[in-house]
Amino acid sequence: MWVDWFLALRILRDGRMQTLLITSGVAAGVTVMVFLSSLMTGLEVSLLKKTLGTQAHVVVRPAEERARPLLGDEVVRRVEATAQRTRSIDGWQQLLAALDAEAGVAAASPSATAPVFAVRGNGTEAVVVKGVVLDRFARVIDLTDHMVAGALTVADRGAVIGVGLAGKLGVTVGDRLRLQAADGTSELFDVRGLFDLGNKAANDVWVLVALRDAQTLLALTGGVSSIELRMPELFAAEALAARLRGRTGLEVESWMAANTELLTALRSQASSSAVIQAFVILAVAIGIASVLVVSVIQRSREIGILRAMGMSRGRITRVFLLQGGLVGVGGSLLGSGLGAALAVGFGKAVTDASGGPLLPIVLDAQLFLTASAVATATGLLAALLPARRAARLDPATAIRNA
Repeated sequence: MWVDWFLALRILRDGRMQTLLITSGVAAGVTVMVFLSSLMTGLEVSLLKKTLGTQAHVVVRPAEERARPLLGDEVVRRVEATAQRTRSIDGWQQLLAALDAEAGVAAASPSATAPVFAVRGNGTEAVVVKGVVLDRFARVIDLTDHMVAGALTVADRGAVIGVGLAGKLGVTVGDRLRLQAADGTSELFDVRGLFDLGNKAANDVWVLVALRDAQTLLALTGGVSSIELRMPELFAAEALAARLRGRTGLEVESWMAANTELLTALRSQASSSAVIQAFVILAVAIGIASVLVVSVIQRSREIGILRAMGMSRGRITRVFLLQGGLVGVGGSLLGSGLGAALAVGFGKAVTDASGGPLLPIVLDAQLFLTASAVATATGLLAALLPARRAARLDPATAIRNA
């Protein structure tokens, strides 16, 4: 075995220029893979964070009310849709306990949610009141790091609102705000805190209050209109939603169903990245194979002598496979460093209006291990054809023609 390593290293050392060129080619390919993967992963993380920062991964709601045609002498040709009202989920406490124990659910938050009017003096704005159990809600949608004024508390008829709504109504922490439901019921709330989620829709319309206060305002005595779930595995949301729909008969919507355009964009992005990387790997493989084929031709006489001295075809094959593997490992190490440096430099150079990075650059051990494994495997596969050609050389012919 040591003889195989000695010969592989000796051939690579003797052909220094060829070795340098082929290693540089592998390094360039790995650099592109690392940089592109970190950029694409960062873009995906950024898009999902902006989209799901104000959205639960799965939402469970009561089944929609549907009008039923009356059976009679005449066939009803048109059935009008029933206007939906705010209703409670039957047996929601038992369902909440079951969801807490459901595999794949990180957090569950009951909510009494409905459109209402926020009134402040002569100003009136259409808003969405969300009655929540704050410690549960904070595990589904994290507001702690997005508070810009006051405190995150809704105790004693407190309310937490977005900065956009606060600006429209001219309110701040300590002011009072009246919420009025569609049936005319109204309640006064003290503004305890302001949040900025970076999402205009949430900042302009969300009013968070205690669950009991919202139940009173919306005439949902002891009820909730939805249960919001958060999952550790984002892309398992639709599978969970389908499972819950079949089990409960309720309306269950995942973020994947609610954001089909975003999901299509992410899949298209992943496909484009995979195609680009496939062409990079192909170019690297062709380069390695070409250089090693030339090496076989140049060293035909030496290979013939080794074969005449009794070296087996398998050992000759291993020598050239080792060369491909060594080039792949060396190129992957160099390329990983260059790719990481390029990604970090890009993150620092391209910034948003606030001076922060435009996209988060994701560099983790898995990325480097994958890039290194792909480069090494490519080197071995690219060396397979030259290795087999070298092993098939006839000793007498190789010595005579050299």
